Formats: sequence, C-alpha cells, structure tokens
Amino acid sequence: MSPAAPRFGAQNPARLVVLISGRGSNMQALAECCEREAWPAHVAAVISNRPQAAGLAWAAQRGIATGCVDHTAFAAQSDPRAAFEAALREAIDAHAPDLVVLAGFMRILGADFVQHYAGRMLNIHPSLLPAFTGLHTHRRAIEAGCRLAGSTVHIVTPELDHGPIVAQAAVPVLPGDDEDRLAARVLRAEHVIYPRAVRAWVDGAWWLDGGRVRHAPGAADDLWHFSPRP
Repeated sequence: MSPAAPRFGAQNPARLVVLISGRGSNMQALAECCEREAWPAHVAAVISNRPQAAGLAWAAQRGIATGCVDHTAFAAQSDPRAAFEAALREAIDAHAPDLVVLAGFMRILGADFVQHYAGRMLNIHPSLLPAFTGLHTHRRAIEAGCRLAGSTVHIVTPELDHGPIVAQAAVPVLPGDDEDRLAARVLRAEHVIYPRAVRAWVDGAWWLDGGRVRHAPGAADDLWHFSPRP
C-alpha cells in the first residue's frame, strides 16, 4: 500500500494542534521549524491541561491560538476522565486538526479518545521503544547499564507507549551521567527528530499500513537520528 498524492500545499496547509502540559519545548521546536522551513502546514492551536503552562504564553506571543482544558476542573464529575476528555476533544476539534501532536502532554488518554484520532495523533516518548515504557525512563536506562538512550516518535494507540514507531533519536549514555544530564541530552535530540517526523507526515513521506509505519524511499534515513556528542 502506498500513500495518496500529497494532500497539503500552500493553498491548503495541514492544520496541527499541539497538546502540552508545561513549557512545551518540543512544541516550540516544531512551530519554529514549521515557520523557518515554510512547511505546507501551520500550528493551528496549542492546548494545555494546565492553565499555568508556560508554553501557552509562548504560543500566544507568536499569534498562535491557545486554549486550556484544566483536568482538575472535572474532579467532582462521576467520571472525571471521561468528562475531561469530552471537553478536550471539543476544544481540539474546534480547530479542525489534520494532525494532533502530543508534546509533553502529561495525561493518559482513554481508548475512545484515542480512537477518535486514530492514525492522526503522534506522541514522543523519552526512550528507545519498546524499551522503558512509562515513567522514569532516563533513570531506568542508567540503572540498566544502557550505552544508548533516546526517544521515539510513535502513533498513539490505546496501549500506552506501544503505537507504531515513526522515528527514533539515540544519544550516548556517558560515564557519570545522572537522570537530569541524560534527560537534557535526550531532549535536544527530540527537538531534531519530532519536527522531522511531523514534516514527513505532512509531505506524505510515511504512512500507516497494517499496523506498521511505511516510509517513502529514502525518507527513513531522516527519521533516524544519532547525536554522538554530549
């Protein structure tokens, strides 16, 4: 199965909605790369589950629409997560996204929510999946004696951190590393690989086929990144 003809261009740019929970450094890297390289796409909105997320102010200062769906506001509901996700879905869909990009969004999303955006929601996880799903990935990589760590861009599926892999970035684990030093090194690599993965989607350079990501000829080379330096 091959991808369809490119859907996006100057007259019909892809609409990206980015979800964040904090400063959104991956969102910033994505938005800056999109503008600098004049992608046939734009960040239509940045939405957070935390009102004080620093990334909201950064986006607003650059004229990007912002929104907040505070997950704590639904605590009194009979099903807080379902109520939160219904409100979040409404906020996202108001911007008619072609792709939803999770960039440090620190909420686990339910199966119904994920299914609504099936095949068009991406996440970046700070490990070389399938190793070290879940939390504390850098600490666990160091404790396991890994010589390489990194991050993975994957399609979001109901099973946490198990979606089809789109791209990966690897960095060395150096002698004397602690969790913070390794995390900073991985984050710098994320700022390279995440924009590349999103741009490749916009360009039709990868697609989902039978539960696995397929790449156009030559495209996979750009979606594997190794940073040998600290």
